[in-house]
Amino acid sequence: MMTETELHAFFPQFEEELIREMATTCSSREFADGSILMKTGQNIRSTMIVLRGLIKVYREDDEGDEYFMYYIEPGQACAISLICSSKQGISELAAKAIGEVEVISIPLENMDRWMMKYKSWYHFVLGTYRMRFEELLTTIDQVAFRNMDERLVSYLKKNQRSLKSTFIPFTHAEIAQELNSSREVISRLMKKLADRGMIKIHRHNVEIVNLDL
Repeated sequence: MMTETELHAFFPQFEEELIREMATTCSSREFADGSILMKTGQNIRSTMIVLRGLIKVYREDDEGDEYFMYYIEPGQACAISLICSSKQGISELAAKAIGEVEVISIPLENMDRWMMKYKSWYHFVLGTYRMRFEELLTTIDQVAFRNMDERLVSYLKKNQRSLKSTFIPFTHAEIAQELNSSREVISRLMKKLADRGMIKIHRHNVEIVNLDL
């Protein structure tokens, strides 16, 4: 359980009364790297906000292949769980921990009441919806209008920002899966980027040098 002081440090925009409610009714949970936090088809009974680490949200097809959607970073909420918990719905996306993750879990019964009672929570939820909608539009634009080499560079930049590292800890096969491409195509494009001095290719990761060349 987090203290009011800790919660206020994470969410300075929230009203003091909301912070007190969060401290008494919500719980913090920790997950190891690779843990599945949300499955496709799962009934959502609570929502979560990331306190530490990254959560990768992705779409799965019938064969279990993954398509990367976005990361949930510290201080951000899971938009899907916000929507599904308020409607007692079923998730159509999956999510898993990237590295060690800590989240605060918010009970279902708090959702609608907080929307009516606290203006800061209302704006936080709307801001979360807007941010994810804009990311969805970006994803659609990339798939519809960009070549795979442009999508790959955008993907690497997004991971660099979210991971706060120049090392992207994914293999070519994993990147190909997340971009719904083949390993051969991704490997060929990676080699082109390396030849241009934009990245360095290592066995288990990719080192970003300068993606704006």
